[in-house]
Amino acid sequence: MKLEGKVAIVTGGTGGLGWRICRKLAEAKMKIVLVYLQSKEKAESYAEDLRKSGSPAEAVQADVTTEAGILAMKEAAISRFGGLDALVLDAAFNQFVSFPDLENLNPQLWEKIIAYNLTAPYLAMRLIGPEMKKRGGGRIVTVSSVAGLYPSGSSIAYAVSKAGLIHLTRCMAVALAPSVLVNGVAPGIMEGTRMTANLLPEFAEKSRKASLTQKAADTDDVAGAVRLFIETDSITGQNLAVDGGRIFR
Repeated sequence: MKLEGKVAIVTGGTGGLGWRICRKLAEAKMKIVLVYLQSKEKAESYAEDLRKSGSPAEAVQADVTTEAGILAMKEAAISRFGGLDALVLDAAFNQFVSFPDLENLNPQLWEKIIAYNLTAPYLAMRLIGPEMKKRGGGRIVTVSSVAGLYPSGSSIAYAVSKAGLIHLTRCMAVALAPSVLVNGVAPGIMEGTRMTANLLPEFAEKSRKASLTQKAADTDDVAGAVRLFIETDSITGQNLAVDGGRIFR
């Protein structure tokens, strides 16, 4: 898909990775709907930066865990830019709870993590995917984690939510074929993101050292993988680990 002039929604757009995804897509002259939950001032500043660089952009407040929020960001894309060609599901939530600490991984926290990281992407794809099909096609990219590929991460709930998201990506590729392509990226630990900031420092350092490159994954590399999956006309149902050589499968 040629990206110039196309419209992309990016959830979690004020995060360290989400902002880099917005910039990477803006470099390809896409029109950007930058979705945020609470950071209004930052979101509006980021959107203005994109506009100054020559890319039309709009900051939209939406709770992606609700159908109302998802419909709001969809309608913003259509009313502001006249369509919707790509959906990047980067918004996520984590809280560090070591795997043996089952007492503190209580049902309320479990449900919040699953709702944000797995149910919310499903709701978005369910509501927006068919709209893309009606309009002739589109691209959806999920952002999971290498925590979904082996038993590690900030908590059991986080690892399970990302494992579910990886398989949901495959299943939605089947459901939305042939005109909507659905792929995912699974980053390793990244610098400058809220997800990493919520980890214990010693856990984050251990994760860096576990990769072949001995360092965190580059957020711009992850953003580049997202762009690749939006541009592709041939890849669907795939999940790409961007982790400096930690997971082999």
